[in-house]
Parts: sequence; C-alpha cells; structure tokens
Amino acid sequence: TSENFNINMSLSLEGIGAVLQAEDEYTKIVRLVPAGPAEKSKLLKPGDRIVGVAQGNDDFVDVIGWRIDEVVDLIRGPKNSTVRLQVLPASAVDENQTKVISIVRQTIKLEEQAAQKRVLTLTRDNKPYKVGVIKLPTFYADFAAMQAGDPNYRSTTRDVARLLEELKNEKIDGLVVDLRNNGGGSLTEANSLIGLFIETGPTVQVKNANNEVELMGDPDSAVAYDGPLVVMTNRLSASAAEIFAGAIQDYGRGLVVGSTTFGKGTVQSLRPLNHGELKLTEAKFYRISGASTQHKGVDADINFPNIFSSSDIGESSLENALAWDTIPPARYLPYSGFSRHLAQLKEKSQRRQASDPDFQYLNAQIALAESLKKETVISLNEEKRKAEQEALDNKRLAIENTRRAAKGQELLKTWREAEDQNEEDQADELADPSKKEKPEDEAFVKEAAEILLDASLSANEVPVQSVAKRKAK
Repeated sequence: TSENFNINMSLSLEGIGAVLQAEDEYTKIVRLVPAGPAEKSKLLKPGDRIVGVAQGNDDFVDVIGWRIDEVVDLIRGPKNSTVRLQVLPASAVDENQTKVISIVRQTIKLEEQAAQKRVLTLTRDNKPYKVGVIKLPTFYADFAAMQAGDPNYRSTTRDVARLLEELKNEKIDGLVVDLRNNGGGSLTEANSLIGLFIETGPTVQVKNANNEVELMGDPDSAVAYDGPLVVMTNRLSASAAEIFAGAIQDYGRGLVVGSTTFGKGTVQSLRPLNHGELKLTEAKFYRISGASTQHKGVDADINFPNIFSSSDIGESSLENALAWDTIPPARYLPYSGFSRHLAQLKEKSQRRQASDPDFQYLNAQIALAESLKKETVISLNEEKRKAEQEALDNKRLAIENTRRAAKGQELLKTWREAEDQNEEDQADELADPSKKEKPEDEAFVKEAAEILLDASLSANEVPVQSVAKRKAK
C-alpha cells in the first residue's frame, strides 16, 4: 500500500517488521525488516510459515488457508501490545513441529535501518590495514521532508556520502558495502548511490510495457570514494540492492561477494481504486550490460555459503514469475577492476573458508538442512519419532561442538544446552544491540575484508583508473 511505501522510505515502522507472502495455504515469511521487533527477537527466520495468530493471552486463530491481507490484519495491532505466532520453522521435518513465539509490537524510528559504518583492522605481514564497512539495510529517502524543503532530510546517498568522508578521514585502505538482507527501496537512491563510486555513466535501464527503454545514469563526474571496493550480497538482497551490485560489477568498479541475489527485477506502481489500491507490475530493470536482474538475480564473483535455499526464497521459487531476458547493453566505460586476478582471489578465499570454524559450521548446517528436505516419510510410531528427533538433536549438537572445539570453547553435553545458550544470547542482544552479530555473520564480513585486501595487494593499484584508461563498450 501507499502507507507501507511511505513507512519504508521514511524509516519508521509500526508492527512486528516482517514481509509476508502467500504460499499454497500457508503465510510464509519472506524477509525481516532490519531493526524491527521480529528481527531483534531472533525467533523468526525467512522461510518460516505462520499457522496461527493470537492476541496477547487469547486463544490461537488457525490461519492456514487465509488470505494474506487477513493474516496481516491479525498480526498488526497497537504498539506495546503482544502478538503470539504459531510458527512452522522452515527447517521442520513434519508439520507438527510448530513453535509458539511472542513479539511485542512497536512503533520505532528505525535509525538502525539507516546506513551505518565501522572499521575492521586486519594484519598482513605484520602490517595493519583498515577496512571500512558500511552496512546498508535499505535504500531510503524521506520524500515528505524533501518536498517540504527540509535541508536536513534523510536519504541513503546523503548518509553514505557523510560516512565515506568520515571513513576517509580514518585513512581506510578499502571499503566493504554490506547489502545483505537489503530488500531494496528507492530506485532514485540506488542510482545516485552508484554515482558516489563512478565518475559518469549509465547505472540502470528500465523497459516499460511498450518496450520503451529509459536509461538512468550519473551525470556528475565527482567521485566520493575511488579506493578498493567490495559489495556483499545474499539471497535477500533484492531490487535496488541488485541494481547497485550489478552496476558495480558491470563497471568492474569492485567485486561482489556472497551469494546470488533475490532476482526481483520488476517495477510496480499503485493505482487508486474506490475501495483500495491496485498494484501493477509495469516495467523491468536491466543492468547496463543488458542482462535483467529478474529471476536470476546478480551472481557473486566469489561465493560464500548460501544459508537461504533458492528453492524457497527468491523470484525463481515463485510460480509464474517473469522470466529472465536481455536487451541491448548501454554504452559505458568500464574500469580495469580485479577481473584478471579473480581466479587467484577465489582460490585464496576458498582456502580460508575451508579452514574457518564458522564457515565449516555453516556448511554443515546447510548440508543437514538439505538432507532433511529429502526425507519424505515420517513414522507415526511415537517411540520411533522420539528416536528420530533425538538422532537429529545429536547431529545438531555434533555440528555445534565441532565449531566450539575448533575455537577452544567449552563443549556442550546436550542439544538442550545449545538451545538455552541461544536464548541467553538472544536476551543479551536485545539488551545490547551492539552484540547482535552472530559469529558466522561476522565471519562473512571478515572474509569480505580479506578478499578486498587480497585484491588490492594483488593488483598493487587503486582499481579506479582515469577516464583515459577506460574503454567504451
């Protein structure tokens, strides 16, 4: 709705902060809004299915088979009120493995959805290197404040430009832009943000239903940051995030690391009706290379473990999703980039990932989840079911203890201990938001920074070259 659009653009949210989608008779969680109550609770994950909703201590209402808007109406409510959800986890082996979670609805000024920065220090040959990290959960712009003439209105590009100046003053050796879980937002902001990292040129192509192609671009030759650049993505990076990552990749301006993005390459608009609004898909995005982002998304140059199943999350998982296609490329001038070093960079990253306890942990978790999805028979014998669940808990415990042993941490005796520890960690994270990064998430950021240093030191040059050293395509 137009209300939801304004909420997302102005960084304010009321509710639990979850994007939902109908799938068969279920309501599935597609993604969690960064810094929203659901994301902070750490109790919901993309792919989970909501089967029941209760207000406070009231009885549950079975919502299997309900329309998505009816489920949303039940979940939404006044701030500071509690909603209980009966959830079937994405990893559940059978439909009886539901869990009940409670979330307090909030009205929040989502400062945590705005761009944020930090600096990692890595050491190579006893020399310290500073890598700046800008986390960008969404592409936002406070259009109401802008139209009202507020000179201090918030936007992605304005905030990132300010952060870049601060990072340059800290003498960073390279930059990682973290677009993981970024579901998109303002196309205008994606276009202008690309302009902070390139001199001039096209950024994205938009083709409407009449096959007319509009070329958006950066006319300003000023560059806010011209140093080594890496962009992080995952399966939940969508829409405007894919446009940014695709443009950086097409220009050779930086490397994209992580996993293939969502594949949301369509443009929607809202048309008013007497009793509501109609959302129409009226155009498609195309990269400057001519390739659509629809369905296929943007592939990473160097892959990390993909914790989100592409068969459950992304445009390619949806029935009747528009297909991938191409149009003629735009005329643009690429940078020299890191392409000639890519094979070497992949090899170095794979070696680090293979020996890293957190990457090993993730790969083991992914393998276990894939094996569970292949199980199609469930016993109705109670004792056998209990034995199967105990065997599964033991597998999970072994994976957790393998990581703990590699890190020199105390081993756990039961899976229940691991669950209790997880609940304690979640409570700590709610009390202190600075602790919200999981070890495996932090491992991704650190590996992105390592790749950036590999690339920078291998190239032995700043990847952005003068216009004279760029070739027209």
